[in-house]
Amino acid sequence: MKSNKIIIFKYMIVSVFEVIISLILNMIVYSTIYNFIYYIYVNYHTPLLNKIFKLISYLNYNVFNGNIYFIIGLITFLLIYTAITYKKFSSLSQISHDLELMSRGELDSRIKVKSKGDIGQAADNINEIVKKLKNITIEERNAQQTKTDLITNVSHDLRTPLTSIIGYLNLIEDGKYKDEVELMYYINIAHEKSLNLKVLINDLFDLTKMQNKTQTINKQNLDLIELIKQLISQLSIQFKECNMEYRLEFEVDKLMINVDPMMLVRAFENLITNAMRYGNKGHYIDIIVNKEEDKAIIQFINYGEPIPIVDLPYIFDRFYRVEKSRNSYDGGSGLGLAITKNIIETHGGEISVSSDSNNTTFEVKLPLF
Repeated sequence: MKSNKIIIFKYMIVSVFEVIISLILNMIVYSTIYNFIYYIYVNYHTPLLNKIFKLISYLNYNVFNGNIYFIIGLITFLLIYTAITYKKFSSLSQISHDLELMSRGELDSRIKVKSKGDIGQAADNINEIVKKLKNITIEERNAQQTKTDLITNVSHDLRTPLTSIIGYLNLIEDGKYKDEVELMYYINIAHEKSLNLKVLINDLFDLTKMQNKTQTINKQNLDLIELIKQLISQLSIQFKECNMEYRLEFEVDKLMINVDPMMLVRAFENLITNAMRYGNKGHYIDIIVNKEEDKAIIQFINYGEPIPIVDLPYIFDRFYRVEKSRNSYDGGSGLGLAITKNIIETHGGEISVSSDSNNTTFEVKLPLF
């Protein structure tokens, strides 16, 4: 990068060069005009020309004090210098005008200068800065909107179970129950809502740590196939309670990966329980594992109601629920898929979803060890 002194020196040399060129051209033009007039004066004597020459002579000695030729030369010099530097100063004027628009907040404006050299480079740099500033502004607005939405959603999801807890505890405190059976019923509901509230708070806390990169990750080498088998075995009771069955399909016997097992189990468990909750009408959950080049591919497939196409792009957003109803609390925090996505991406993987009238598939790709 050039230093300021070098740039200033360069501009000084360019300015001096422009003045010298203007002086040389001025001498040539002035000499040509003078010789032409002298030639006309010597060789052509018409009444009109004689009157013109007498007028010039009169103006020279009586108006301009004998300096008319100097004034003509100065005017010629200024015209030539203006012609040489017009493009440069025109570009500077355009930059000044466009910068004024940008200073008013019109970040869609761009400096429209086709000049080459330093002026053109300066215009391009300013345009790039404004472009980045616009992107930063948009990101800040989106971040602010996301923060507002998060506060709104958290407030709602905290208030829902908390209102139920307070309501049932008030009934108990006021003695508004018939017998001990009804009392235990109220206590059980309050306890259940308390657990739901704990799930939400823990999920929100964990997601915040993941997104802020403060989550502790304890990676180790393990067999993906064995991990999924153990997880399915632990969830066998949940499958029975949902009246669903799982079908495993492993196209390879062993796939070694380097992951935090607790985090990965949580991600897979979120996907399976999500399939139980929304795909129980299909009665089956298929888990298919295969290898593709240097990646392990895990598919979680359910056969319940399809996810509407308008919802697919937002399915991994925090608190996004396909059913759009936030009046009923089903025990989920609305953060499960967002947490899953963060876990998979933290391990250098990818997650995607597809859904149609036949099935809904969550596909996870993880790098092999």
